[in-house]
Amino acid sequence: MRSHTSDQSGGRPRSTVRRSLQALALLFAMLASTLTWTGAAQAHGTIINPASRAYQCWKTWGSQHTNPAMQQQDPMCWRAFQANPDTMWNWMSALRDGLAGQYQARTPDGQLCSNALSRNDTLNQPGAWKSTTVSRNFTVQLYDQASHGADYFRVYVTKQGFNPTTQRVGWGNLDLITTTGRYAPAQNISFNVSTSGRTGNHVLFVIWKASHMDQTYMWCSDINIV
Repeated sequence: MRSHTSDQSGGRPRSTVRRSLQALALLFAMLASTLTWTGAAQAHGTIINPASRAYQCWKTWGSQHTNPAMQQQDPMCWRAFQANPDTMWNWMSALRDGLAGQYQARTPDGQLCSNALSRNDTLNQPGAWKSTTVSRNFTVQLYDQASHGADYFRVYVTKQGFNPTTQRVGWGNLDLITTTGRYAPAQNISFNVSTSGRTGNHVLFVIWKASHMDQTYMWCSDINIV
């Protein structure tokens, strides 16, 4: 019978020790990769009030994403999580590089809420997204962990008669209501908007042009104007 040579610490075969060390090395490599990805994902921001679709899902279900109640209580978030959990976990990094201001030309109708990112396509789906109740004049709040600042924000709202439960958002569904000026780097930025003449359920669409480089973020927030 073939014998195994034991190490000096406790008689374990060297082949077993070697396999254990290889497994540990692989585990550390995976952890390092995860930490690097997480850091990158957290280096950006989103509209937190009225909550963007991905942020609303994370805020409500991030700590209880295995709760089966999500399917009944918040079916749009449940569908998004089933399609790609990254849509919820990576709510800070819905960005595209190098658009050079060509937002409409390079963002097809029906893909605005995902910023034309295929991994987040469920955010474009019409349905019973949870909405934030607002008045006709309200404040939009951005949270930006890395304090990039803004060249500007462009804020749109859907036209009266648009139905977010049955329609994807396209450029023809929107009216531009606000274009802001520049904002210095800060984690929290807010500005006021007016949706005069509109009531009921709408989609607020925000474009954020970050100041540090040509990075563009786009989000949809569901609102109920009262």
